[in-house]
Amino acid sequence: MKRSPKVCIDRIVGAPPAPYVARQDLHSIIRGMDEALNLAVVAAKKWPAGRPITVRFLEGNAYVQEKVNKFAMDWTNYGNIKFQFVNDKQDADIQIAFQQGAGSWSTIGVDANTLEPGEPTMNYGWLDENTPDKEISRVVKHEFGHALGCIHEHQNPGGGIEWNKEAVYEALSGPPNNWDRETIDRNLFERYNKNITQYTQLDPRSIMTYPIPPEWTTNGMSFGQDVFDLSDMDKEFMKKMYP
Repeated sequence: MKRSPKVCIDRIVGAPPAPYVARQDLHSIIRGMDEALNLAVVAAKKWPAGRPITVRFLEGNAYVQEKVNKFAMDWTNYGNIKFQFVNDKQDADIQIAFQQGAGSWSTIGVDANTLEPGEPTMNYGWLDENTPDKEISRVVKHEFGHALGCIHEHQNPGGGIEWNKEAVYEALSGPPNNWDRETIDRNLFERYNKNITQYTQLDPRSIMTYPIPPEWTTNGMSFGQDVFDLSDMDKEFMKKMYP
């Protein structure tokens, strides 16, 4: 049996149970169902431009920590973004865990500051010293994109994907993800409301999209396959979001 891609799950702080209901409050990160999104940033979740965003490791192998640091810093080349990795005894904005089997995820932007000191705001559930660099690059840049306020590309209000929903349910309900239908609906098919996001058209090469194989769509289109780095659109969009 073909294994499904390893994909990130959103951690939405303070959101009600799925299905989410779109609200007028720009400070809520609630998804609407009316439109689909590209590289998109939730407007209220951005960090103040130029403010150092502190990062610390709560645990983890030193070799993997070094790789996470290296690949995360690539975002700082595109926009007024500063990451400051701090001593592990200091509190930080982004707090990274390596809880195996807990998936890879991150809070969205400044939501990280709503959690208690010492509580993870980001997790890497399958990275270890044997993970290839290109996979570490893909996962780290994706999760740090969330930490900067980015949402999943396939949920972008600026574009759409023709989903073969039954194929997606079958794939993601099995290993390594083992999601129920509610989780799949929330992370694949529901779309963010355009009123709370800043976005452009769908970018199939964005680091923020899932690896979507052709059998997951009704028209045989694939997205995010063999994407391990920031796309040109990711870079230009982030420069505008953090001028």
